[in-house]
Amino acid sequence: MALRSWLFVPGDSEKKLSKAADTGADAIILDLEDSVTPANKAQARERTLDWLQGGRATTPGASGQGRWVRINALDTPYWRDDLAAVMPGAPDGIMLPKSAGPESVGQLAAELDALEAPNGLASGSTRILPLVSETAAAAITIPAYASAPLPRLAGLTWGAEDLSAAIGATRKRDEQGQWTDAFRFARTQTLLTAHACEVFALDTLHADFSDGEGLKRAAEAARADGFAGMLAIHPAQVAVINAAFTPSEAELAEARAIVAAFTANPDAGALQIEGRMIDRPHLKLAERLLGIAL
Repeated sequence: MALRSWLFVPGDSEKKLSKAADTGADAIILDLEDSVTPANKAQARERTLDWLQGGRATTPGASGQGRWVRINALDTPYWRDDLAAVMPGAPDGIMLPKSAGPESVGQLAAELDALEAPNGLASGSTRILPLVSETAAAAITIPAYASAPLPRLAGLTWGAEDLSAAIGATRKRDEQGQWTDAFRFARTQTLLTAHACEVFALDTLHADFSDGEGLKRAAEAARADGFAGMLAIHPAQVAVINAAFTPSEAELAEARAIVAAFTANPDAGALQIEGRMIDRPHLKLAERLLGIAL
């Protein structure tokens, strides 16, 4: 299942948790970090576990809606308690905020190694999705993930809000609505490194959830640039993101025609389809669109 929309849901909000499964999001990220105050951390862990266990009871296995948990950062006193509390609920993966680099993923992986078996989980079954750009130091070392052995790595994503605070930026986008240089750099590094690691790349959230047109442009641009999905902070954003990352029937038809043409001519380096030259990179794009394993 393609995971296009990743919706953050505060782990301490019983009301929002009760509606999460019906939002249409491909993946839910139960948040124990930014949206939860220190006073509510313990309650958020309990409610998150209840939601995970309740969901698993009605949706057996790992199919269907993805179930992830964003823990607190590794430089806080909370993250180990977060993991101990939620692992009995068998989340599909852990989102790691403020990842400093591959060593942060390795540290989290070691903790998961110790927690899976006692909770009846298969070794290595809990994946990791790091937020890789939330400090200046992290943002300039994103390519290091590509050369590190990280078997639990599921994807990479980035964030603009924490980075802007870290560098004292008073703007993130220019007058035309485009990312300014520092944020474009972090986004590009995330995209390319994810593809180099052969994991999925997720674009960051569109902070203004009332700006439907802006979100639509951002999501369509993200897919066109090569991202596999996008983060969301409000249920109203889910349908827009899902639509942007869903291939149209015309795109699918063209992809099928390209695959069929090369299947019929396996030794060809290039072919003509409806007056247009098609070569092997077009075939690779078509296969990716159709979900064909390469």
